[in-house]
Amino acid sequence: MTFDINMIKKVYERYPERIAAARQIVGKPLTLSEKILYTHLWEGNVTQVYERGNSYVDFAPDRVAMQDATAQMALLQFMQAGKSKVAVPSTAHADHLIQAKVGADKDLQEGINKNSEVFNFLSSVCDKYGIGFWKPGAGIIHQVVLENYAFPGGMMIGTDSHTVNAGGLGMVAIGVGGADAVDVMAGMAWELKMPKLIGVKLTGKMSGWTSAKDVILKVAGILTVKGGTGCIVEYFGEGAESLSATGKGTICNMGAEIGATTSTFGYDDSMRRYLTATGRQDVVDAADTISEHLTGDAEVYANPEQYFDQVIEINLSELAPHLNGPFTPDLATPVSEFRAKAEANGWPLEVEWALIGSCTNSSYEDLSRAASIVEDAVAKGVKPKAILGINPGSEQVKFTAERDGFLDSFRKFENARIFTNACGPCIGQWDREGAEKGEKNSIIHSFNRNFAKRADGNPNTHAFVASPEMVAAVAISGRLDFNPITDTLTNEAGEQIKLDEPKGFELPAKGFAVGDNGYQAPSEDGSHVIVNVSPTSDRLQLLEEFPAWDGKNITGARLLIKAFGKCTTDHISMAGPWLKYRGHLDNISNNMLIGAVNAFNMDTNNVKNVLTGEHGEVPAVQRAYKAAGVPSIVVGDQNYGEGSSREHAAMEPRHLGVKAVLVKSFARIHETNLKKQGMLGLTFANETDYDKIQEDDVINFLDLDQFAPGKQLTLEFIHSDGTKDIIMANHTYNSQQIDWFKAGSALNLIKHQEKN
Repeated sequence: MTFDINMIKKVYERYPERIAAARQIVGKPLTLSEKILYTHLWEGNVTQVYERGNSYVDFAPDRVAMQDATAQMALLQFMQAGKSKVAVPSTAHADHLIQAKVGADKDLQEGINKNSEVFNFLSSVCDKYGIGFWKPGAGIIHQVVLENYAFPGGMMIGTDSHTVNAGGLGMVAIGVGGADAVDVMAGMAWELKMPKLIGVKLTGKMSGWTSAKDVILKVAGILTVKGGTGCIVEYFGEGAESLSATGKGTICNMGAEIGATTSTFGYDDSMRRYLTATGRQDVVDAADTISEHLTGDAEVYANPEQYFDQVIEINLSELAPHLNGPFTPDLATPVSEFRAKAEANGWPLEVEWALIGSCTNSSYEDLSRAASIVEDAVAKGVKPKAILGINPGSEQVKFTAERDGFLDSFRKFENARIFTNACGPCIGQWDREGAEKGEKNSIIHSFNRNFAKRADGNPNTHAFVASPEMVAAVAISGRLDFNPITDTLTNEAGEQIKLDEPKGFELPAKGFAVGDNGYQAPSEDGSHVIVNVSPTSDRLQLLEEFPAWDGKNITGARLLIKAFGKCTTDHISMAGPWLKYRGHLDNISNNMLIGAVNAFNMDTNNVKNVLTGEHGEVPAVQRAYKAAGVPSIVVGDQNYGEGSSREHAAMEPRHLGVKAVLVKSFARIHETNLKKQGMLGLTFANETDYDKIQEDDVINFLDLDQFAPGKQLTLEFIHSDGTKDIIMANHTYNSQQIDWFKAGSALNLIKHQEKN
C-alpha cells in the first residue's frame, strides 16, 4: 500500500518545469540537493539565485512527521493555530515513551499503562486534525517513515533531528522544532537558510566486516560534530550506488551528528528494490518517468569541486570498521587502532551490555547481518560475555525477522533480550540495573549518539558507537578491543576460533510480512472528535501565549549560567525519565539546564542566586528570578544546542523568563527553535568575550530598541567591582524573525494573522 500516491505524483509532475526554470536562473548543472530545493519553493518556479549560507528561503514541504515526545508540544501548539485540519500529509509515531527493561511484550504493556493519557491525547488529536497515528509498538518513527512514506525527490520535515534518515530514499528530510511543523501543518511557508553543499564521493565497494555505518563514522571523524552545520551532505559515486537503501538511511541518519541540515543520495536501483519490497511499485513507476531529475547532473559528479562547497572522497574498498566515542559521536577510531587508544585514555575495555537497534540500525538487513555473527559463534561453541539487547525498527521488520528465524538466532544467546519496536536505550528509555551506582563502565551500541548519561543516566558510562556487526562481535568477546578481523576467541572446548565475516540479506527473499502494522487512520471529518486535557494533569498542559516584547531595552538582567564546554539539548532538557513531562511545559521546565556545566564551579545544576548570594539548582534559581521580575540570560560555548531537535530546550527557558542566549556558536535547529519561541539567540562577535563574563554581572542591552536585520546588538556587562565590558553580539534574524520576537513567538504571529 502506498500512502499519498496522488501527492507524490503531483510533486513529480511539477519537476520538469521547475528544474528547467532553475537551470535558466542558476545557469549551471544542478546537484540533487538543489533540484529538490528548487522544486519545493513556496513561490513556485524560481525567479532569483539564492546565496548558499546566506539567503533565507521559503519552502513548501510535502509532509510532516512527529514522534510522540515532540508531537505533544507540536500538537498543543497546532491546537492554538485555529485550523480544522492539517494542510499537508502528517503523521505521529508513538516510539519514545516505551522503556526497555525486561522484554518486548512486558515493556510495551508497561509503557501503555504508564503513558495511556498521552497516547490517548495523541490519538484523539490526530483523529481530529487528519493526522495518521502509529500506535505504541508500531515502530521507530524513522524506520516507519522509510518503509511507508519516504520517496525520491520529496521534501519533508519532522520534529526529530533524525528525520534526515529519509535521505536513504533520496529525500531532503530535515529535523525541526514543533513550531516549524505547525507552520507547515497550518498551510504556511517554511523558512530555511539556503544550505551550503558538501559532496561525499564514494568509490570502491565494501566487504568483510565493513558496513554502511562505518561510512558515517568515518565522515563524523572528518567533519566533527559541527562540520556539517548549515550544509546538505550529498553522497554520490559508484560506492554510493553499491549501498542498500537502508544502508543509505543509516548514513543519512547519523548526518545529524555532524550538524548537517540533512543528507541524501540520488535515486538508483537499490531504492527501486526497497520501494518495491515495501509495496510501493507505483512510486517506482512514477519516479522512473523523471529519474534524470532525481539525481545530480552528470557534470556535477564528474567535477564535484566546481559545484560543492566542500568535497570528501572515501574509498569503500579501503574503509575499516570503526568505533566512535566515548561521550561524543565524532571521536572516530578504526578497530585496529582501538586497543592502544583505549589503554592510553583509560577507557574500560570490558563490556557488560551491547545494544543493536535505534532508528539508525534496526532494519531487516542490519538484524540479518548481526544474526549471522551470533549463529557463527553458536556453531563454533562460543558463548557471549556481554548481554545483547535488540530493538527491531518496526513491527514489519520484527514480524519478518521472526518469520525468517533471525530473532531465534539472537535467542540462542541465553542472556539476549528482544525489546519493543521502539527507541528504548538510544534515548535514555532504559531501566538498566545498577546504573544508579554510577560506576565507570563501557557499553557498545549501534545508535547515533553517545553523550554522557544519554543511554542509562550514568555519567560514567562510556558509550561507543559501531555497526550492528561489530556490536555483535564485541558482545561475544566481552571486550571493546576485540578485532574480529585479526583476533581469535576461545570456545568451550578450549579451541581458538575466528568469527566468520558477517552475511546478511538486503531484503527478505520471501518479502516483508506483518500482521498488524499499528497504523490508525484519522477520521475523514474530525469535527466531532473531542480532545480532553485535564487541568490537573501532570503530563499534559494547554499552552498559554508567551508575552510580546514591550519594545524596550532589556536592563538589569542577571546571568543564570555560563555553560562550559559541550552543551547539547540533552544538557539543556534531558530525555530519559523526563520524557513523561514533554506535554507539560511547567513540569518539564524543572529539568532546564540541569546537565550544563557551570563555568564558575565546574559543577552541574548548581548556580549562584545573586538575589540571595546562595547557590541552588538552575530551574529553582531561574524561578526565583522570574518571581522577582528579574530578567536573565544564558551564556554558552561552541555549537550550543547540538543534538536533538527538541524545542523544549528553547521553550523551557522562555517559559521561565530567560530573555536571551549568548554563545560562541549555535547548532542550527536550536537557534531556529529559540527564534520561533520569541527569544534572542545571539553569538559573540568576538568569541574571547566569553571569558569576560562574570558570575555577578548586571547586564543591559543598549540598543535592542533598534533591533534590525544585519545590525549587531550592544550589551553592557557591569561587574561587581564597578568596572564594565561592552560586548558586541551578532545575530541572524531577518525581518520576519524579528516580527516573531516582537509578537512574543512565531505562533503568536500566526494567531494574530488568522484573526485578521
